[in-house]
Amino acid sequence: MGMYITGFYAGLLGLIMLALIANVGRLRGQTGVSLGNAGQDRALLIADRRHMNFIENVPLALVLLAIIETNGAPHLWVHVLGIILVIARVIHPFGLKPESMRSTCRLIGAGGTMLVTLVASLMAIWLFVR
Repeated sequence: MGMYITGFYAGLLGLIMLALIANVGRLRGQTGVSLGNAGQDRALLIADRRHMNFIENVPLALVLLAIIETNGAPHLWVHVLGIILVIARVIHPFGLKPESMRSTCRLIGAGGTMLVTLVASLMAIWLFVR
């Protein structure tokens, strides 16, 4: 059994990740900072943190989507969770700003990612015990 639905959303999320890392690379080239930030450049700090947040949160959500898809979750659920995850991850970087933790984009992005992880986690457990 293939993971075509998860594969589709993984592809979209891969493109988002590439955009985030390209921005970090561009800023590293402009600033000459090869590793870290060392407080040298605010724009690089923000770009790096946006990319790292993606890397910290998206892989587990995708693994959970793959698990529930493979274990027979309704395709509609996998699509809904995939759509929410993609939207959340597109919006989230716009809300990551050092001057404030309170931003609508950050709330939607983090909340959407956590919602997908929670629902997919519970579904994975439910599909195991049923």
